[in-house]
Amino acid sequence: MAASGRTRPLRATGQPYRGINVLLLWIEAQTAGFVSPSWMTYKQAQALRAQVRKGECGATVVYYGDSSKTVHDDASGEDREQAFRFLKTYTVFNVAQIDGLPERFHAVSEPAPEEERIEAAEAFFARIPAIVNHGGDKAYYIPSADRIQLPPFAAFDDAHGYYATRGHETCHWTRHESRLDRNFGREKWGDEGYAREELVAELGAAFLAADLGLAIEPRSDHASYIASWIKLCSPRHKASNREVSIM
Repeated sequence: MAASGRTRPLRATGQPYRGINVLLLWIEAQTAGFVSPSWMTYKQAQALRAQVRKGECGATVVYYGDSSKTVHDDASGEDREQAFRFLKTYTVFNVAQIDGLPERFHAVSEPAPEEERIEAAEAFFARIPAIVNHGGDKAYYIPSADRIQLPPFAAFDDAHGYYATRGHETCHWTRHESRLDRNFGREKWGDEGYAREELVAELGAAFLAADLGLAIEPRSDHASYIASWIKLCSPRHKASNREVSIM
């Protein structure tokens, strides 16, 4: 999904979307063939004196937030603030579905020179205090040593491939108990916890590639790789495993 030249989807304000909304809008854009990364609500288009074309279907995005309300405590007889979380959905349209928008929404920025994009990636990873060793022919993260191992830079087909792989392993690096302490209940290679961690790293690497301007071409082996972990995490797969254990 982080295809060559693809950035994170952008709100009408120019701010990038985050989390699951990135994936939802990437999928919508790829399916519909939208080139622009910019999306907005019907009301935002109207505020710009533009109009969503009749018959156009919008994409659903979500907003997760927290708020509070005043509740009465019968025991104490006093009012108190009670916090709660909420999830809302709303519909947005790609700028390609809207007529009359200011020209800035249709301008296609020229890609930066490759040297600049790679320098940006190098600077990004240089700021991360991860121990990275180079050598061998495999890329992996070792939790016990809290260390990333990568093949030499020259072993990759291009610089983009190197930084994308480094991004994947750096996402694994965040799982360490001294950082996010992410486990997912993993007990052995290939179990559900392992599958969930691999999905986190693959999606995280895709987000990084979009932010750093890395050109990642779609690859069938990556698609099958992710599909295998999704299958392992699926309710149907877990139900099947329970049936086998009972039998």
